[in-house]
Amino acid sequence: MAKLKITANLGLFFFITVQITGAQNSGSGREMSVEESYLQESNEIKIIREQTRGDTEEQKLLALEFIRDAINRGNDREEVRASLEYLATEGTVLMARENGRLVNNYPLVRRQAVEYLGEMGTPEAKDTLIRIIRADNESMVLAEAFKSLAKIGINEKDETVKEITAVVRHYNTLATTKPDEYLIYSALEAYERLAVNGGISDQYTLGVITDIMAGPYQKKVRDRAREVLSHLFNANNKESGK
Repeated sequence: MAKLKITANLGLFFFITVQITGAQNSGSGREMSVEESYLQESNEIKIIREQTRGDTEEQKLLALEFIRDAINRGNDREEVRASLEYLATEGTVLMARENGRLVNNYPLVRRQAVEYLGEMGTPEAKDTLIRIIRADNESMVLAEAFKSLAKIGINEKDETVKEITAVVRHYNTLATTKPDEYLIYSALEAYERLAVNGGISDQYTLGVITDIMAGPYQKKVRDRAREVLSHLFNANNKESGK
């Protein structure tokens, strides 16, 4: 318990230091030098790394706040992506147990982390998201990952689409007893966005969308599947006509 308290206080110290530095620079009206900017970024990375590996959900959420600010400033360093991957896989790939009980399962943290991976928008972030959807089983995390993959927009040889479809097929088989409307709708939205560049030719994906149209989903979801399928056919026809 004492160790946890020290960790939290150290993180708070760095937080206050960075905030004060930023406020002083803002108040003086001058731009930071290269050395000052590097120092601030280095301190920020230290905070992110420390809070990411903290023992509590609150520390991880604090890490995500710093990560969001870093990304908004254009910081897409490998340390930021690695911290997001750590946060997005805790409880699924990185599991801590006490007396057989999982103690680091934070779905809200994982969902926020996959959202920020989408904000990074790099090929490395895309690869991280694919690893995440292979491992996670939390609907809200998967749906957010679909959105982030669509936002990044990389879909060479339908690689990203196939990974999404593998998840959708699993949930589609459970739909007769427990339909997950939000997850399926998010996948349909992702398909449409990913089809913008080059269409989608994967037959399994087209088949899954057809199954959704006839599945036990609300009319809104079935109608969206029909719209997406029509959009994909049109996009594929344009590609074949080039």
